Amino acid sequence: MPKLKTNRASRKRFKFTKNGIVLRASSGARHIMAKKSQKRKLRLRGTTPLAEADTKEIIKLLPYGRRK
Repeated sequence: MPKLKTNRASRKRFKFTKNGIVLRASSGARHIMAKKSQKRKLRLRGTTPLAEADTKEIIKLLPYGRRK
């Protein structure tokens, strides 16, 4: 069986936790920050779990990223 290729764009955007949950960066924190409140900007800082429906797609793109 040949090796599976990892999607390089996905590898840069997503990471897995030890429990297998996929994390993504929050959207909306790149520009036009002046009109956003400080509370809103603080919430956009970290990572958030990916939706369950999207997780299945990411697992296909990152075959070696998921821990069991």
